[in-house]
Amino acid sequence: MSQLNEILKERILILDGAMGTMIQRHNFTEEDYRGERFKDFHTSVKGNNDLLSITQPEAIKDIHRMYFAAGADIVETNTFSGTTIAMADYDMEDLVYELNYESAKIASEVADEFTAKEPNKPRFVAGSIGPTNRTASMSPDVNDPGFRAVTFDELRIAYKQQIEALLDGGADILLVETIFDTLNAKAALFAIEEVKEERNIDVPIMVSGTITDASGRTLSGQTAEAFLVSVSHIPLLTVGFNCALGADQLTPYLQVVSDKSEYGISAHPNAGLPNAFGEYDETPEVMAKKIKEYLDKGLINIIGGCCGTTPEHIKAIAEVARGYKPRLVDSK
Repeated sequence: MSQLNEILKERILILDGAMGTMIQRHNFTEEDYRGERFKDFHTSVKGNNDLLSITQPEAIKDIHRMYFAAGADIVETNTFSGTTIAMADYDMEDLVYELNYESAKIASEVADEFTAKEPNKPRFVAGSIGPTNRTASMSPDVNDPGFRAVTFDELRIAYKQQIEALLDGGADILLVETIFDTLNAKAALFAIEEVKEERNIDVPIMVSGTITDASGRTLSGQTAEAFLVSVSHIPLLTVGFNCALGADQLTPYLQVVSDKSEYGISAHPNAGLPNAFGEYDETPEVMAKKIKEYLDKGLINIIGGCCGTTPEHIKAIAEVARGYKPRLVDSK
């Protein structure tokens, strides 16, 4: 924690880019996802990217290597859907601990490789904690507004299992990301605090919401400032936004949290907005130029990429960020 805080005062840290985009480049088949261990599994598992940490670990390691080589200081674990709630789609709830543990272990091994080569530039692993596919604040049934598909306690228990496995596997940071419902995030933060207390440890926490449209609100209806207030009850390494929007659309919301927050600010936007086919066309050069606005305004402490971004994007962003000082963090 203290090491990270010291580095954040000195320079802007670079987060990696999209895991899913890089996995898509492999064109893995159903058989590739299954591997030998799950070859007779009773349901389709293609698309369960977290499973690849068990069935295709070298491919996941190579993705981490490419991001570190591109200039990333921090890579995220391949665990965006690593809860019993999300894994229920594949009948793989029983694998959750192993998936998170192995994902963190893989990323940690690669981080250690790079740190050993460049001791003056230590590399870190952020345990990726996604939002799950259920929302605690809203009903999925338009005919029953009071219905909830998940409870706060169910989320807390699921997140706690994920968090324990990520820490056991070697994660240095916990990243609660792509938050569309702040109540879900609060369940994750509650679980983190439980684990910290039980283990008597301090863990750096990054919190990253997602603004879903031009209204400037999260899916559950919060403005950027309201989101910030809702998650500021515990000490955070950074707070910020990722996904949903391209870099330029995210600027005003980063400005809001930068003006109001005493924590570091992070952003990992998409490579622009998706085209008609759901693909991302923004080049590394164009994206880096847009991110330069964050840097010119002194908004950022940690910067990376989300959907559509690749090691090429991260390399271009890292090169631009190298010439800037980090945002001053007000340690009140």
